[in-house]
Amino acid sequence: MSDCEQTWRRMRRNYETYLRLERGMADNSVEAYLHDFDAMASAMADQGIEPNDVALEHLQQLLKSINDIGISPNSQRRMIAGWRMFFKMLVIEDELRANPADLIDLPIRPQHLPDVLTDEEITRIQDTFDRSQPDQERNYVIIEVLYGCGLRVSELVGLRLSNIYEEEQYLQVIGKGDKERWVPINEHALRLLMNYVHTIRSHQRVKPGCEKFVFLNRLGTPLSRNYVFMFLKDAVQKAGIGKHVSPHSLRHSFATELVENGADLRAVQEMLGHESISTTEIYTHISRETLRNTIAAFHPHYRKK
Repeated sequence: MSDCEQTWRRMRRNYETYLRLERGMADNSVEAYLHDFDAMASAMADQGIEPNDVALEHLQQLLKSINDIGISPNSQRRMIAGWRMFFKMLVIEDELRANPADLIDLPIRPQHLPDVLTDEEITRIQDTFDRSQPDQERNYVIIEVLYGCGLRVSELVGLRLSNIYEEEQYLQVIGKGDKERWVPINEHALRLLMNYVHTIRSHQRVKPGCEKFVFLNRLGTPLSRNYVFMFLKDAVQKAGIGKHVSPHSLRHSFATELVENGADLRAVQEMLGHESISTTEIYTHISRETLRNTIAAFHPHYRKK
C-alpha cells in the first residue's frame, strides 16, 4: 500500500469519528457518507493526490466521471454534500485553509412527485391482513402507525415501549442524527397500538436485550427495515394497487393529506423531522398539482382545444 493510500485510510477513520461523535449521525447515514468517501479516496489515491492537495478541478473531474456513468443527480448531490463535510472537517482541524468542495455547482434536483396513497387505498392494503394471526395484526398496526404519524421506517422499527406516551397521545421519535421529536398519534392508531402491545407483544418470548422494542418478529428480535418493505409490497400486490409503494409512501401520504387540508408547513416540517423547510416544500408542489388537476376536471375552458 502506498503512502498516499495509507493517508486516505487514516483520514477515513478520522472522518468516521467526526460523523459519529461530532455530527451525531445515525449508522445508516454514516455508512452512506463513508461509501461516497471511499469512491473519492480511491479516485484520488489512484492519481497520487493526498487529501490536503485535493483541488476544485480534481473534484470537478471526478464529478464528470460519475455523471458519465449515469449516477443520478440526487446521488451526485449526496456525494457532494459528503465531500463538503469531509473537507470541512479538514478545515476545522487546520489541515486546509479552504474547502475545495464549496464551489462545486450542485446538479439540478429533478422535480419528482412521489406516489401517494388515498385513504381508501390504505384501507385496501390493511384489509389484506388476516387479523386473527398475531403477526398479521402487528403488520396491520404498523401500517396504521406509519400512515397516522408519518414515521420513517427506521424510526418505526427502532420505536421503544418507553417512547409511547399513552395519556398524552404522543410518540417520542428518535430520527436522523439521533434527533428527538414528539409526534401526535390519533386515538384510533393509539388504540390499535396499545391493543397490540397488551394482547400480542406482551405474550411473546423476547430475546434478551430486545425487551425495550415495540415491534418484534417471531424470534423475539426487532423487525428489520427490509421486512417492512417486503410485507408492504406483498400487501400492495394483493390489494391490486398499481402504484410504486414503499413504507416512505405512507409518510408521503401522511404529509400530503396535512398540506392539502391546510396544515401549516412549519408544523408539518416539525412532525416529519425535516431539518430544512425546503424538504417539506415538495408537498406544496403536490398540493398545487392536485389543485391544477381539480380545475382541469371541472372548469369548462380547460376542455377547450
